[in-house]
Amino acid sequence: MPRINLLPWREQERKIRRREFMVAAGGAIIASVVLIGVGKLLYAGWTDAQVEKNNVLKKEIVKLDAQIADIQDLENRKQRLVARMEIIEKLQRKRPEIVHLFDEIVKTVPEGVYLTNIKQTGNKLEIHGVAQSSTRVSTFMRNIDASVWMDNPVLLVVESAKDSPTGGSNFTLTSDVVGVDLENGGETTVKKVAAK
Repeated sequence: MPRINLLPWREQERKIRRREFMVAAGGAIIASVVLIGVGKLLYAGWTDAQVEKNNVLKKEIVKLDAQIADIQDLENRKQRLVARMEIIEKLQRKRPEIVHLFDEIVKTVPEGVYLTNIKQTGNKLEIHGVAQSSTRVSTFMRNIDASVWMDNPVLLVVESAKDSPTGGSNFTLTSDVVGVDLENGGETTVKKVAAK
């Protein structure tokens, strides 16, 4: 006789499959949660490492900024010192000029001319004096024109001296100083005296 199974085997099969499905789904969910947790931990670790690197870089940037400020301060000091040295060098080069200039003034002043005031502004001399006559002033101007250290005499004022007991004329003239050229490193510029 044929055997017929009357037990609800399909129902049991469904329960077994449902249980296996639930176990598989639960395992997948647990695996997903574990993977997400591991991913978050890895991401948090990477983020913390990057934040630490950024902090180290910020500290180094602050140090470099301080060093750059020190370097700029040193550059400013260097520029000020170089400017001072240039001024000192110019003054050193110009030092003998005044001696030569006074020596040249003494040589150019003719007899009968007395200087009362000499003022130098840059490369210009303003000379005030008293002369016994206007021909003495002309001689003084010719001597200045023939000088190595002075050039271009220009007579500004000639008037009779009212205060002088000996008479004569008060005069004011200007002249260029041509002895030392500071822009060309202190080289002496000599005029062409032979042409005069």
